[in-house]
Amino acid sequence: MTSSMYTTSIPVFKQMLGGLKGVLAKAEAHAAAKNIDPNALLQARLYPDMFPLLRQVQVASDFAKSVSARLAGVEVPKIEDKETTFAELQARIDTILAFIEGLGAAKFDDAAVREIVTQAGTPKEKRFTGQSYLLNYGLPHFFFHTTTAYAILRHNGVEVGKKDYIGSY
Repeated sequence: MTSSMYTTSIPVFKQMLGGLKGVLAKAEAHAAAKNIDPNALLQARLYPDMFPLLRQVQVASDFAKSVSARLAGVEVPKIEDKETTFAELQARIDTILAFIEGLGAAKFDDAAVREIVTQAGTPKEKRFTGQSYLLNYGLPHFFFHTTTAYAILRHNGVEVGKKDYIGSY
């Protein structure tokens, strides 16, 4: 029997990262077709105090990677945030997909009750059960950043829709 923590995390991350890859491909094609500097899209943001598209993709992929690793009880791989192009963002997502696809379902057998401790950018540590970490912290943050990346591109005229955002399932 496949762990419910596995089925509520890994397939979701794979589907949504696949959708994000598709949206980024459409954005790159849009920039080329309209003779737009790709940086105009990569640095676009919905509001001045929000992350630009590039950072939204990095953070979304970081959540997929780190949540999956912590639930599986393995070390979170370190990936530098050095991407500056659509191709580099695609490669980053491919790296994350390869990592999470390599995590077997058996690693998630006790994930729901495993203690997860984070220090998400603040000096205060947070403690969760694996189930709470996934459902109340990890997935909401992941969806926020994938949705924001989609919204930035849609707002900037890239012709994407719900099917693009959702990806293949």
